[in-house]
Amino acid sequence: MDITHANGAVRKYSRRSRQHAEGPAAILAIGTANPSGTIVPQHEFTDQFFRVSNSDHLADLKEKLKRICNKTGIEKRHFHLTEEVLLAHPEFLDRELPSLDARIDMVATAVPKLAESAALKAIAEWGRPATDITHLVFSTYSGCRAPSADLELATLLKLRPMVSRTILSLHGCYGGGRALQLAKELAENNRGARVLVACAEITLVCFAGPDGSNLIGHALFGDGAGVAIVGAGPFAGGERPLFEMVSATQTTIPRTEHALGMQVAGGGIDFHLAIQVPSLIGQNVEQCLLGAFRAALGDDAGDDVAWDDMFWAVHPGGRPILDNIEAVLKLGPKKLAASRNVLREYGNMSGATIVFVLDDLRRRREEEGEFPEWGALLAFGPGITIETIVTPTLQQPWCVKTHTPAEGTSTTTSFRFALVTFNNGTSSQGHDGRELTSQINLGVE
Repeated sequence: MDITHANGAVRKYSRRSRQHAEGPAAILAIGTANPSGTIVPQHEFTDQFFRVSNSDHLADLKEKLKRICNKTGIEKRHFHLTEEVLLAHPEFLDRELPSLDARIDMVATAVPKLAESAALKAIAEWGRPATDITHLVFSTYSGCRAPSADLELATLLKLRPMVSRTILSLHGCYGGGRALQLAKELAENNRGARVLVACAEITLVCFAGPDGSNLIGHALFGDGAGVAIVGAGPFAGGERPLFEMVSATQTTIPRTEHALGMQVAGGGIDFHLAIQVPSLIGQNVEQCLLGAFRAALGDDAGDDVAWDDMFWAVHPGGRPILDNIEAVLKLGPKKLAASRNVLREYGNMSGATIVFVLDDLRRRREEEGEFPEWGALLAFGPGITIETIVTPTLQQPWCVKTHTPAEGTSTTTSFRFALVTFNNGTSSQGHDGRELTSQINLGVE
């Protein structure tokens, strides 16, 4: 179309619709990594922690941490921090001593290197060169400088200088969900975009000796990196959508900003986690889910939802959080199996954890064959903020490739997309004009 500028010049522009992708964004590949520094079985953690922190004389705190660890549902965790580093930096044990600069110097290299390990796995699975990445979204709380981990990762992966980078800092445990939502928007609004989402955390920045306020954090958190590549149609040959993202919402629970948070201080990053967090999430999670499904389906989505008919990718912020969600949504004991397995094997790796859950979930889907038609991703963090993504299984009619050989040309690819209604006797039309209905009960009358 022709556009006349203020100076009278007339230029031709393609229509904006040509800039949009075909259909919803999808996760096309996943990679995960953990540091090789230290692997600590949970039943040994308390003794080891109190030994290296010279705190065995704090017998009451030690017994309290043992009780907490026994209830976490965690079997082992990975850490970048080693005893050798602690011997060289005894100031890491005392929050009153300045140590932030030394911590940041260490993680400035370690965080992007850990993310690189996960990214190389994701890129290999994706099957296209790293130079085809158009956008990079990096979430981490383990860095407080600029240029940050996003630029270092782009350099390590040899991404193009024109790659569009975004750093998400101090989002904590909802960082993975936020990064995926941002990647969805980028992919759907920039035709041909391929977004590398990286989440990497190293707890060295918040490590300290035991006191009455930090025991839960010491019992839960571990180190890890998760990477996902996100794109929307048209898909290139060999690209395989794993999880589509048809709707994404963010909700902040009012008046909970002091319940969960992080604070950067001279002695490192301090975590604050109120005991009410699991119940606050449980009380609000269903409304967040309904909001996300209504964003996909319209306001017709009712309140009587059969959540147990779906599959679930839930950030395992802790065993009580999973227990509360399971009870509120009336989920069967196996519905949160992927989340519980990741918690058991790795602990809470903050924003990276949800990528591990998605990786576990896709493996279960491949092994089991049949899978529920619809699912949801949930991540929680400071705010209290809840990220919700509605995702169908990949074998859906709105992500069907149709190869049509054009006479005298090479094969071309087109795609069909439709958002469907749920058990209300009506239907939605896809881009190819076909009418589609879905069978899952989401309470739509």
